[in-house]
Amino acid sequence: MPTSQEIIPLSRACLPCFWGVDVGGTNIKIGLVDDVGQTLAFEEIETHEPDGPQQAVDRIALTCRQLAERCGVAAEQIKRLGLGTPGTMDIPRGLFVEPPNLPHWFHFPIRDRVSQACGLPVSFINDANAASFGEFWVGKGAKVDSLILLTLGTGVGGGIIVDGHLINGVNSFGSECGHVIVDSHPDARLCVWGGGRGQLEAYASASAVAQRAQEGLRAGAVSSLTRLAMAGKAVTAKRIYEAAEGGDQYALSLIDEAAYYLGIGITTLVHTIDPGLVVLGGAMNFGGTQSPVGRRFLDKIRQTFAERTFPNVLAGTTIDFATLGGDAGYIGAAGFARKQFMLETSRTT
Repeated sequence: MPTSQEIIPLSRACLPCFWGVDVGGTNIKIGLVDDVGQTLAFEEIETHEPDGPQQAVDRIALTCRQLAERCGVAAEQIKRLGLGTPGTMDIPRGLFVEPPNLPHWFHFPIRDRVSQACGLPVSFINDANAASFGEFWVGKGAKVDSLILLTLGTGVGGGIIVDGHLINGVNSFGSECGHVIVDSHPDARLCVWGGGRGQLEAYASASAVAQRAQEGLRAGAVSSLTRLAMAGKAVTAKRIYEAAEGGDQYALSLIDEAAYYLGIGITTLVHTIDPGLVVLGGAMNFGGTQSPVGRRFLDKIRQTFAERTFPNVLAGTTIDFATLGGDAGYIGAAGFARKQFMLETSRTT
């Protein structure tokens, strides 16, 4: 899938440049980004997860070389590489720990191997934190100092920036917003990654919405989705959205439920951090602001937040959809690399 960003020529770029690499379980996005967040080159390659991490490292390095040649950027004009990967991870040591969607990559020194292969210092960051930094740098949060990003997909990722600083945490687990508790009952639902009970991810991820739909259909819920289930087709969050667009009340109730739990989770996070801006990214936006279903989803989240927060906090907090889409990860990884480069440069001058 191509980037939605304009690809600019070198003549329009503000040098220097930085690589942004966003590693996922299925695909890896690689972008060359200039000093103000513009994209000069982009490529998406398959992860081939079962083949192990070293083959991916080698293909990342090859792709970077090819992209740089294609757009005419010299090696000395590229200062650093930002690498965003899914957790769990050990950021200070540059290691994967045991990322659930990369089971053949456990305990691999990804940061140093990428650095060796690409010949550049590497800034290592959680993928959702990278996305949050992208929105902070040139996206929805470009005019603020703090934000929370929730990425809604198979799971619920999170990124937190406070006064320009990412929250990585002592155990490289900071900003894992999808694992905040929204249901403390002993029979609360289990999240898809790691089996955490009562966590936001178990109620507001695409996999959780699909699972709830299937449970309801088996219990006799009346819905157009029944035909899909009876035909043996997967009832996914995308198909739930399509049914909701057609006026299916059961599908709408599932989306409302996800919005309700997101509102609870967001309230907890805002009461802890008070960032002023909460951004919703990821693939599960139910059409976003372009769809009445997406607008209803956002309104329900805001409504739940309004019912549980304080008037002054409500007045000073914006909850909205992200603007960079699937590009936030590679742009944010590059932006984080830029920030570390600038810090190192300032120390030596």
